[in-house]
Amino acid sequence: MRIFITTTAIALAAASSLAQAQEMTHEQRRAQWEAMGIEDYQPPAAAEYEAALIEGFPAIEAGQGAAADADHFYAIVNYVIGKYDRQTGELVGRWKGPRGGPIGHLNSCYAEAGKLYCANSNHPNLPMGSSIEIFDTETMTHEASKSLGMMDEGSLVWFDHYKDGWIAGFAHYDDETGLPFKDHTYASIVLFDDRWRRTGGYMLPASILEKMAPQAASGGAMGDDGYLYVMGHDLPEMYVLRFPQMGPSMEHVATISVPAEGQAFAFDPENARDVWAISRPARQVRHFTIPPID
Repeated sequence: MRIFITTTAIALAAASSLAQAQEMTHEQRRAQWEAMGIEDYQPPAAAEYEAALIEGFPAIEAGQGAAADADHFYAIVNYVIGKYDRQTGELVGRWKGPRGGPIGHLNSCYAEAGKLYCANSNHPNLPMGSSIEIFDTETMTHEASKSLGMMDEGSLVWFDHYKDGWIAGFAHYDDETGLPFKDHTYASIVLFDDRWRRTGGYMLPASILEKMAPQAASGGAMGDDGYLYVMGHDLPEMYVLRFPQMGPSMEHVATISVPAEGQAFAFDPENARDVWAISRPARQVRHFTIPPID
């Protein structure tokens, strides 16, 4: 027993000495860095802006996101899309999928050239699977589908044009709808070519990840100013991100207070600073304008 205690004591003493030596080495190294003028990195402070509400429209489908074209806006929830006259707010069409069908969780859409391009996933099921679904806006019928299948990146929540390909947001979740070994901090932004082959990607900055917990960026779109705009799951905020000159993480340059509690959104096709989003608690589609970012 004495030998065991002595051996244990020696091991503990050695470990303590090693820790002290490592701490001294760390402090010495830090002092050397400071002597060379190397400072700790401080991310730039995000500027603050405020959006101005233009109008709101009741829409029972306003549960996941909104989109708009020149004459109509669209309210999206899971397997239903409502088409509304943007002047009167009157419902003029609707696409409905079966509950539990292949289109089960429409996360976001954008309108372009008579089509709605939508991000779909099998959320809350595991393993995560994603697809892109395309609808004809005139007839409100499903027209085409592109399956992305299972992807390590997570669950597809939004996508947009970027250069000659695509930029897309993928989500991970902290609750039972997520993977036990990947929490919300694994949400990311991924770049693809025009054939949906991955070409790059970015992490989301910690300053917005902590606000989105335990969810992820539910909406995203490229602005006409070259910034990426994203919204979380339930806070009335829009985050403006800049592509970094170095490193793997996007840079958080601004936060805009908006009259929409998170979820997916789309820029207006004719007014570049106008946004269509939703108030999920009020079941409204909200049309508002955001200021230019300096």
